[in-house]
Amino acid sequence: MAEAHQAVAFQFTVTPDGVDFRLSREALKHIYLSGINSWKKRLIRIKNGILRGVYPGSPTSWLVVVMATVGSSYCKVDISMGLVCYIQRCLPEGCGPYQTPQTRALLSMVVFSTGVWMTGIFFFRQTLKLLLSYHGWMFEMHGQTSHFTKVWAICVRLLSSRRPMLYSFQTSLPKLPVPCVPATIQRYLESVRPLLDDAEYYRMETLAKDFQEKTAPRLQKYLVLKSWWATNYVSDWWEEYVYLRSRAPLVVNSNYYVMDFVLIQNTNIQAARLGNIVHAMILYRRKLDREEIKPVMAQGIVPMCSYQMERMFNTTRIPGKESDLLQHLSDSRHVAVYHKGRFFKVWLYEGSQLLKPCDLEMQFQKILDDPSPPQPGEEKLAALTAGGRTEWAQARQAFFSSGKNKAALDAIERAAFFVALDEESPHYDPEDEASLSLYGKALLHGNCYNRWFDKSFTIIAFKNGQLGLNTEHAWADAPIIGHLWEFVLGTDTFHLGYTETGHCLGKPNPMLMAPQRLHWDIPEQCRAIIESSYQVAKALADDVELYCFQFLPFGKGLIKKCRTSPDAFVQIALQLAHFRDRGKFCLTYEASMTRMFREGRTETVRSCTSESTAFVQAMVEGSHMVTDLQDLFRKASKKHQNMYRLAMTGCGIDRHLFCLYLVSKYLGVSSPFLAEVLSEPWRLSTSQTAQFQIRMFDPDKYPKHLGAGGGFGPVADDGYGVSYMIAGENTIFFHISSKFSSSETVSLSRSCSGLRRGYYLGPFLAGEESLVVGTEGQGLT
Repeated sequence: MAEAHQAVAFQFTVTPDGVDFRLSREALKHIYLSGINSWKKRLIRIKNGILRGVYPGSPTSWLVVVMATVGSSYCKVDISMGLVCYIQRCLPEGCGPYQTPQTRALLSMVVFSTGVWMTGIFFFRQTLKLLLSYHGWMFEMHGQTSHFTKVWAICVRLLSSRRPMLYSFQTSLPKLPVPCVPATIQRYLESVRPLLDDAEYYRMETLAKDFQEKTAPRLQKYLVLKSWWATNYVSDWWEEYVYLRSRAPLVVNSNYYVMDFVLIQNTNIQAARLGNIVHAMILYRRKLDREEIKPVMAQGIVPMCSYQMERMFNTTRIPGKESDLLQHLSDSRHVAVYHKGRFFKVWLYEGSQLLKPCDLEMQFQKILDDPSPPQPGEEKLAALTAGGRTEWAQARQAFFSSGKNKAALDAIERAAFFVALDEESPHYDPEDEASLSLYGKALLHGNCYNRWFDKSFTIIAFKNGQLGLNTEHAWADAPIIGHLWEFVLGTDTFHLGYTETGHCLGKPNPMLMAPQRLHWDIPEQCRAIIESSYQVAKALADDVELYCFQFLPFGKGLIKKCRTSPDAFVQIALQLAHFRDRGKFCLTYEASMTRMFREGRTETVRSCTSESTAFVQAMVEGSHMVTDLQDLFRKASKKHQNMYRLAMTGCGIDRHLFCLYLVSKYLGVSSPFLAEVLSEPWRLSTSQTAQFQIRMFDPDKYPKHLGAGGGFGPVADDGYGVSYMIAGENTIFFHISSKFSSSETVSLSRSCSGLRRGYYLGPFLAGEESLVVGTEGQGLT
């Protein structure tokens, strides 16, 4: 609305009698309010910058130090040991504020106190950084915490006891360390041992030792130098080379999806649900801008890096011919909406006031009721974001760099986020085996032109009030969007609410300007490129088989009674499932986070270990005693947990080798070992979905308020993508993807049926019940 007002705020006409000026008072009022709002945000950012910059100190602590110094002076005690007198002598003499001795003495004490205060802050920060560099607590058994770790935890709590803001700990977080080459090589060889026969392993071992002795020392020196200079020696290269330089389509290959609550439904009115959700998202953005969100803390003690949250809103991936660019704006006052082939711009504010949920419901309902048809070429326009990146970059430069096309594209790319109003009504029906999979497919790719895949995230609102997200991956990892989604769903359900008829609470303002339709002028040549991109994306989407289901026989409650990690349990079960499916083991990827370090993102846990393969082979043979299987499983679980902890604490394998490979390319150095390592396919790519990062409600009190997690496409053409969420004490959600075109993967609906019926690794680990092993349902059971 502000844009429309600005367009008519000032008009003039030239007549024979002179120039006639006309001003719109209402428009100028809105411009004035918008300016006030912008200055408020600037002042809040300045204030937050100061408070963040002096953490763990505060203005109050500065005042206490000043008062202590002044008080001691009046008591004839010189706690400065002569420094105040020295500062007083150094102050310039003459007129002005230094005129009287009393003023000069007071100013000297303030300068001294400020110096002491800032020195204390620096000392506390460095001490906290040193404490946060200790990760021994992660390797201690539950219930067996050492005295050293207990003292360490007390010290960390004392230094971070003052209520922190979102980014308060950023400068206190340690840098990600560069592992030593021999340790990385050792762990790598250990990880591939169960995948290679003796001859293949000997060849790889020879390549690795040759690399370690000849090439690696030089590459490592450059990498260590980068770690000294850069905030994080991995993250910038990871973002650029893994995401932004990829020329493959984002749909299926990169973007992932997140599901709504699936066991309850707050309302079945599409516009009302979206009104509440969008309002809740802007409330979250306001908290984000003001840094009022609490930092995520591991074990309630160790802060996690929050830098990925900075680009959650107002961010778009801009296509480039060789490399894309992430465009992030400091603010955006509108969202872009797609419905039935048309694009709209919906303002989120009236002047400086955020629109209420009922106002947003009214605006979205106007779009749903709009009967106008799409303009030529408009309906499938978003397919450009789903096709090849180079083709999209060329089309963007040729057809969207000027005129009305540029203005319309800017409205989308500069939006806070993208909204898709769908006409379908997918939902989860526990009695319908395919329902959750159809819901996942709709979120993963839709019809390939009703999502703007370049936006940081797209909210998908279905006709029945069900929602979901499709998220671009370059700007952040899944736990970040999960944090937002938990807040939004909790706010929608427990704070905003609905009327008895399912509408948003309150009375809408009928005077609001209607949503603004975006206008395009798309020539025939551009339409041909759009159609080509659509066919590329459609071929990808049609080739993806996605099977999503809720596993009900047991959850983390029983697994924990077995005294093992739920994540390790699922990972080992996946190894068993894959071996039953293929009759062999494969390189397995599990994502872990490195957010205990500044600007940390992820590291790879290589889940296929010698210990897990030994357990799987013993299970398949079927001739071992239960006690022997228990022992093998515990060894495999312990190994997996140790590898996960090593990855989280900066001692992983793959990010180090990835960066060494990039350094070799920059230096023009050839390394057969690195080339082979980086070309190995991940035929089983897995990830656990984080949950309950923030406590919006008590899950024990509301057990049905469960999201089903989310999923992604297969990483390898002949492999599986597996996402899972251990959602509660008694349930696990799985999202498993593969490609129909691969002869190496099986029909997921068939292979998972045994798991749904209860053919599983039972509670034998507790040593209280007999082993339950299914004889049917080969594959991913």
